[in-house]
Amino acid sequence: MTISADTWQARAALCELLALSFRYPEDTVLADAIASGEWGEAADEIAGALGLNWSAAAAPGAAEAAALPDPAEIQKELRPEATRLFVGAPQAVCSPYEGVWRAQAEGVQPLLFVNPHSMAVERFCKSCGLGRPEGTNEPLDAVWTELELLEYLALRAAADALDAEGAADVAAGGDGAPTGEQATEYREIGEDIDEFDAEDDGPEPGDVVASADLPGGSPEAAWDEFMADHAAQWMPQFAEAVQRDSRVPFYRQAASLLAAFVK
Repeated sequence: MTISADTWQARAALCELLALSFRYPEDTVLADAIASGEWGEAADEIAGALGLNWSAAAAPGAAEAAALPDPAEIQKELRPEATRLFVGAPQAVCSPYEGVWRAQAEGVQPLLFVNPHSMAVERFCKSCGLGRPEGTNEPLDAVWTELELLEYLALRAAADALDAEGAADVAAGGDGAPTGEQATEYREIGEDIDEFDAEDDGPEPGDVVASADLPGGSPEAAWDEFMADHAAQWMPQFAEAVQRDSRVPFYRQAASLLAAFVK
């Protein structure tokens, strides 16, 4: 079944929102979005576009999260809880790394960076033309990094879908010229793709891997492969653990959205 450019853009937007939700909140961007209601509005709109059985108001922790309208108070909750859940001392309550979850499932000692699953994710990223984000030194199998990879693939798929729509128009006797709305979509998607390359320290900055050279021969195939071989193998369990163990309502809410997305 052909997936429309709009659906791919919605998938990209959801991956971006979820990556923001689980990444350590160094600044107040997430807290501001929660306090203003923008996070919930965006989550509802995207979930509706993708046909997910989820709503911000009905999600676990929603009522408690709504009781904290001050960004400063939200930030005071988010940072220590993100540390407890995802960093930990001596270990995280809910590890955000695929390699840890896969090792536990296999009954072996989890090792960051050098476990086979983390290394497979790194190879997959490189095959997509992406490397470790500039200025960072963390495993690429973190939940937020894997979601950003999926965001990138969805953006690439959206761009290809728009190209296919233009080709179909020509085949039907049209001129293939994009409408004003499509031209805006092209520009926004292109800018988002360029941002990935600008933030990445891959081996060939400024060089985008052709769609046919991505894993499986297309962005859609690469998305399907990564979802099946990586995201679907551990993110549902991660989301379940965050819903169960988080002391902060927002993380339970975000985890329920992740669970609805990857189930």
